[in-house]
Amino acid sequence: MTADQHNRYLGFAHLAYAALHLLMGVLFGVIMIVMFSTIPPQPGQPPPPPAILVVMACFFLVFTVGWTIPSMVAAYALLKRKRWAKTAGIVAGVFAGAQMPVGTAVCVYTFWFLFSEPGRSLYDRPTKTLPGGRPDWNGVNQQRSPEGEYAPTASPPHWR
Repeated sequence: MTADQHNRYLGFAHLAYAALHLLMGVLFGVIMIVMFSTIPPQPGQPPPPPAILVVMACFFLVFTVGWTIPSMVAAYALLKRKRWAKTAGIVAGVFAGAQMPVGTAVCVYTFWFLFSEPGRSLYDRPTKTLPGGRPDWNGVNQQRSPEGEYAPTASPPHWR
């Protein structure tokens, strides 16, 4: 397979992981609400207040959505071939690695691709460097003087 195909598959893998994780989170949230709302109260004890159930369900939903945001961002970046896709993929791989078994598989594939030669060929571009030193008037690079010493600059060329 080519690097572009691996990149596409990795983007779709992160998208599928995020969708599966969100689906399971919503399903567990609904099960939790149904389970806690149908518990019969103990004799002589008041039933649990519904506000606690709502707070627990909201916390669970926020946690689930927050855990999948890195994978959604990485999927977008990988599929659109953004410059920052490698960084987003690494962060999403770390988050996905905690969720067995699908997240771990996505994490391993992410790290294998992004740190292998095909991933480096797509996302590791050589950095541009600035020229060294400041040229003086004659076009020669000046050397920096040690701290505390005065080094006069060369005089400008005679242009008349």
